[in-house]
Amino acid sequence: MNHRADIREFLSSRRARITPEQAGLPAYGGNRRVKGLRREEVAMLAGVSVDYYIRLERGNLAGASESVLEALVRALQLDEAEQAHLFALARESEATPTRRKRSTEQGVKPAIQQILDAMTDVPAWVRNDRHDLLAANRMALALYAPMLADSRRPANTARFVYLDPASKEFFADWERTADDIAAILRSAAGRNPHDKALSDLIGELSTRSEVFRTRWAAHNVRFHRTGKKSLHHPVVGDLSLDYEAMEFPSSPGLTLLVYTAAAGTPTADALKLLASWAATESVAINKE
Repeated sequence: MNHRADIREFLSSRRARITPEQAGLPAYGGNRRVKGLRREEVAMLAGVSVDYYIRLERGNLAGASESVLEALVRALQLDEAEQAHLFALARESEATPTRRKRSTEQGVKPAIQQILDAMTDVPAWVRNDRHDLLAANRMALALYAPMLADSRRPANTARFVYLDPASKEFFADWERTADDIAAILRSAAGRNPHDKALSDLIGELSTRSEVFRTRWAAHNVRFHRTGKKSLHHPVVGDLSLDYEAMEFPSSPGLTLLVYTAAAGTPTADALKLLASWAATESVAINKE
């Protein structure tokens, strides 16, 4: 991953999506050579010189103050995830080689597995920033049986979505899932571009999936905190699940995901059936 190129393409892509009218600027008409804002218009909105903004957009965020970054957030109308990504790119620009974070693999603490195992009625699992499935309770193993059918471990949701045709049957809203995963990986890469395992995964997906390459090139970023998940399970059928994602302060980089359904809904009944099926199945999370 090329850090300066990531900065350049992120800023230019955010600039390209905003029209002068959306930015509150007068529309002068005529033939504009760019779809969105010009560099000089972003500079004016951010209150910086054109030369300085050009330097920033060329990939040099080193030395940019917090007030300048916040001005860019306003000028480019960045959402919360995009703002966090911009600040992460800026922090990395300041980092020296000895200070840069690299992949620090950490296992799942026994206490976390105990929490998962105590949640017997809902699927719950833990992933890292690369979407590796690192720990799960019995319900989650049963829910993700189609993904776990591949013997490669750790199972990886991004690899399943982009490289396994079965994912299009499993994820009812596959296009949205593919968008989300690429955006979440892009956010992770901004926070830690020197994670070799993450770089290797992105390289593998880019090489093997044109669909991923297209989404990766969009430079979209996204948080994955709460929402709906529509799945089609081969045993229990269609599921419309609510999910919550929670990070572990004691284990940075690990995220707990829990899927639930409102009582009395068809999905709640399907989860009960899934629990019965899970009790008879044995799916290994760490099978080699």
